[in-house]
Amino acid sequence: MVLEHIFPEDWLENKGRYAFILGVIYTIIGLVVGSILFPGDPALPAVAITSMLLLPELYKIFSIEERKESVEKKVGLRSLWKDDLNIVRVYVFLFLGIMMVYAVGTMMLPTLQANSLFREQLEFRYGQGFAGHAVSFGWDTNLFWGILSNNFMVLMACFVLALLSGDGAIFLISWNASVWGTIFGLTAKTAAAFSGGSVIFYFSLIMLIVFPHMIIEAISYFLAAIAGSVISKDVILEEFASDRFYDVFTMNIYLLVAGLAVLLLGAGVETWVLQNVPVYQEIIRMSLQAATG
Repeated sequence: MVLEHIFPEDWLENKGRYAFILGVIYTIIGLVVGSILFPGDPALPAVAITSMLLLPELYKIFSIEERKESVEKKVGLRSLWKDDLNIVRVYVFLFLGIMMVYAVGTMMLPTLQANSLFREQLEFRYGQGFAGHAVSFGWDTNLFWGILSNNFMVLMACFVLALLSGDGAIFLISWNASVWGTIFGLTAKTAAAFSGGSVIFYFSLIMLIVFPHMIIEAISYFLAAIAGSVISKDVILEEFASDRFYDVFTMNIYLLVAGLAVLLLGAGVETWVLQNVPVYQEIIRMSLQAATG
């Protein structure tokens, strides 16, 4: 793909806004091409096309880190974190770029067109009872374990896909960004329609409330994807059973464990938000009433 060569190699790694721009452009291309080639149900093909467009960029970023690691005499937690921080930053901004395209598309497109274009993403809202537990204050242990178990499955899927294919976790990451963007955009749109308010106001309010737990959960997936990708490449690049092989393998298992800890934190924050933020509960109530009424 040509677009990733517009920016110098180190710009995309160190300047997140360029990763955000690539995420936006590739997502728009994915949606347009998916709609043309699969007009009946473009949702999954669009995400797949976006992911394929992003793969060369991720390969380039991981290649940069491999070159850095190859000249390091010893692999440690400090050097691992330093090497992986830029990759996490790239993932974060790509994720936000994808999410914003889906959110804006859901809010701006006519309802019938949005329902057709984002059909699979919307199934998560209605099929899984989106925010249906947000009805009381306090702490709902069942809600917490439900959120944690669902997010754990996504995290492990990211790790396994990255382990097996190197960069394959980008599909799940792109899919989650599309689901979150669609759900938040639709919630803002329907709540605004129900109350007669501004869709931009409601979307901004939703993002202000959900951004902390959303980005925490997303980072846990990124850490799992990075750990799987590095271990996958370690098998190829390092001498099997060598000291360096075990060092890289062990450090990235630690990275996966860190991802699990971040996931636990994200599930806790999300549970608290769903149970204890009245403004969010009211927005969800208005949105669901508008959708079902």
